[in-house]
Amino acid sequence: MSESMADVIEVAGAELRYVKRLLGEAGESTWDRFLDWLVDDWFRLEVAGLENIPAEGPAVIVANHSGAWGLDGFVLQKVLTRGLSRRLHVPAAHLVFRFPVIGSYARKKGAIPLDPTLGWEHLTAGELVGVFPEGMTGLEKPFRKRYQLRPFSPGFALSAVRAGAPVVPVSVIGAEEACPRLGEIPALARLFGLPYFPVTPLFPLPSKWLVTIGEPIPAPRRPESYAARSAAARLLCAESQAAVQALVDRERRRRDTPFW
Repeated sequence: MSESMADVIEVAGAELRYVKRLLGEAGESTWDRFLDWLVDDWFRLEVAGLENIPAEGPAVIVANHSGAWGLDGFVLQKVLTRGLSRRLHVPAAHLVFRFPVIGSYARKKGAIPLDPTLGWEHLTAGELVGVFPEGMTGLEKPFRKRYQLRPFSPGFALSAVRAGAPVVPVSVIGAEEACPRLGEIPALARLFGLPYFPVTPLFPLPSKWLVTIGEPIPAPRRPESYAARSAAARLLCAESQAAVQALVDRERRRRDTPFW
């Protein structure tokens, strides 16, 4: 290959990468504006209790997970970072980062790959970490069992105990009605390599959303032994789930109907 041809190919490659980056940034900006519209106009979302999130130091924000597609993760990140002057890191399944635009957007906004430490390094750095301890099982709940929390995985509590970080319970009301899970299609899940493929409306329904932040639950004094830390984490996990479920039950009663 001649030197001039190699130069042309190199320039063309650089231009393609530039165009790809511009398209990606345009897509991320569009997604960000779409989330703003969903939050403000479509879901008419209300937030209460932002003052319960510490202004400094580490904290684990723990919320219920619901709705067939997990849209609540993006919505919660949007409304919390709007009201706080702090960055929020949310461990997300590796599947999230596979999607064009959405994956890069999530990473830029603070999403981190899901691993057993659940953001422990960010907690030790004095930052905020948001988790959905129900995991995928929260999204797989049938509509008839909406807002009935599935058992929490205790990993977040162990990280909180190790880092000495309080747990802040959060309830998200509205996602179950916006994206109700009416069933699933296993064949499509296998085709697209997804954990499951839900039967749900193609576009979120205009449900009324309420995000309520409860009072922090202090982390216990860090025990010396691993067994004692595990026991303390299990207790903190149970207390956190009870607090989130209590918030969920209370806030559901604030709506006359799911769509007012």
